[in-house]
Amino acid sequence: MNDIHAISQSTQISTENVAREKKASVESRAIRQNIDEANDALRDGLAVLRLANQVYDLLGRKSHYSALRALDELQEVHLLKITTFKIADTIRKSIPDTKKLIADAVMADLNTWLFRIRETSQFLGEVAFYHTEQRRARHKDRAEKLLALGNFKLNSAVESVADENEEFDILDNEDLQVDFTPLFECMQIHDALGQREKLKVDYASTRRQQKDLLMPPSITLIDPEGSSLSELLEGIAGFAIIEKATMSKAHGLRSLVDVEELWVSMCQTAMALVSNALSEVTNAELLLKIKGIIALFIQTMTSYGYQVQMLDTFLLTLFDKYAELLKRRFSDDFQEIVSTDDYMPMPIHKSDEYDKVVNVSWYTPEKSRQELRNFLNQFYFFSDDHFQHLKVIDDTLQSSLDELLCEKVCQSLVDRLSTQYLGQIVQILINLEHFETACQELEQLLVAARSNASAGGTVVLKATEDFRNSKKTAEKRIFELVNSKIDDLIGTAEYDWTASTLETEPSSYMQTLTRYLSNIMNTVLLGLPTEIKELIYFDALSHAATMILSLPLSPDVKCINPNGVANLSQDVEYLTEFVDTLKNPILKENLDELRQTVALMQAENSDDFYDVATRNKKLTHAVQVPVKPDKLTALSSRFGMRS
Repeated sequence: MNDIHAISQSTQISTENVAREKKASVESRAIRQNIDEANDALRDGLAVLRLANQVYDLLGRKSHYSALRALDELQEVHLLKITTFKIADTIRKSIPDTKKLIADAVMADLNTWLFRIRETSQFLGEVAFYHTEQRRARHKDRAEKLLALGNFKLNSAVESVADENEEFDILDNEDLQVDFTPLFECMQIHDALGQREKLKVDYASTRRQQKDLLMPPSITLIDPEGSSLSELLEGIAGFAIIEKATMSKAHGLRSLVDVEELWVSMCQTAMALVSNALSEVTNAELLLKIKGIIALFIQTMTSYGYQVQMLDTFLLTLFDKYAELLKRRFSDDFQEIVSTDDYMPMPIHKSDEYDKVVNVSWYTPEKSRQELRNFLNQFYFFSDDHFQHLKVIDDTLQSSLDELLCEKVCQSLVDRLSTQYLGQIVQILINLEHFETACQELEQLLVAARSNASAGGTVVLKATEDFRNSKKTAEKRIFELVNSKIDDLIGTAEYDWTASTLETEPSSYMQTLTRYLSNIMNTVLLGLPTEIKELIYFDALSHAATMILSLPLSPDVKCINPNGVANLSQDVEYLTEFVDTLKNPILKENLDELRQTVALMQAENSDDFYDVATRNKKLTHAVQVPVKPDKLTALSSRFGMRS
């Protein structure tokens, strides 16, 4: 029994020992597990802290996208392992702020990039302009070697193919490099954040603000170098080139509508600035330089795919101003000539004096043609480099020439015809003759100079007809003055119609009359064309004959005897002999009626006055120039003949 009790106690003690050992073993494993779990938690926590610190380190190194990726890894992987810890909740709550910090950082970099781009825009435009000028020069050289290329303009398909070997990257060259990395990174970050639309809105707003800052409140156009206008257009060009490049490189950030809207706005502002400053431009050559700068801008932007129709149309405004300045200058020059010219012949006594005058005057047709061509060329200079409205130049040139020649030249000459000095009127007639010839040559020059845009055929200037009609007016004025002088001379005639003796010499008025006619033809009228001089002679002699014939018909003459008729006949014969010296039979016909009338007055038989057959038989020219019966009737009463 005791043995059993002893065995039981021994077993109990062993069992208790085993239980104690087992309990100790279990407790040891729990502690180890807790330690392991604590180690794991500590490791995960350290990884989170390490990654969180790495995010800020990456931000400090401007590795924004790597920082964002690390933040995503922290949020989606590592934080899930320490969710039971308070630090996990703290870090999780800070993630949105950190993402915003990343977004703000890339936007700050983007804004810095945009600022630098804005500062670079003008230089970028300057480089683009220079490249266009180089293309112009290459195209000109090729056109000189192959004339067919001259028919194609800059930016045409043919020119582009011919120039394709001349590679040039406007954004990456030895003068300029534009790096779009900040923009790409910003887009990448905003895409990752799901904020692409916000970026588009912010970017568009910033570019609109930059566009406004690019536009000055005003510009000046009177700078001989055109720097104010050049800087404006270079800035616009650089800005627009960046916009096109952004649309091409950063897909989806800029739409064509956005880019075109900014382009149109800048062009409209630029045109308004130029229009406001145009009033200060009073020099045609300066305006031509302004047009050249705008043409370079147009050609440059055409090569980057921008629409330039509004700028092409604006060039018409510049051309209207240019044409007006040319007309004003020509008008002012001519007005000065009119005010200083005495319209008197220039006496030349030596051959060297003649040479000097010829060298500075439009004496030869070739000199005249050259001067007129120079004037035409000034209009067509406007079409150099770029101008799409060539027909406008053709039409404006023709209308401007007509206006100037008719209103300023022709009318000014006609206004001077009121003078009483025959020499001045003769010189005006010579000038009118010259201008009529010049207009005919000008019409030919206009046909030769016209662009292909104008219809073929002849060009007719209204001025040509105006000068021709004004010549007739001048001729009539010469007739008036010559005839007035003839009237004055014949008015001094003092015939004694009942003289008792015959005069031995022609009357003094007749000698003065013939001397006057001879003198004016050899002096004052010497420079006129032969046909005009003959016409003046014809009219003067006809008028003189009429006035002489009116002397015996005066109401004051009551009676005429044969001596009076003989004295008249002597003067008529003297006048006839003078006309014979002119070697023009037609002129003598003007005296037929006068001579025949005097001959009839000297007829022995008074019936000859009324017997047509007898008169025609004795007077061979009576049929051609019959003496008027009413004059015969008046004369017959003074001779006491039958009526």
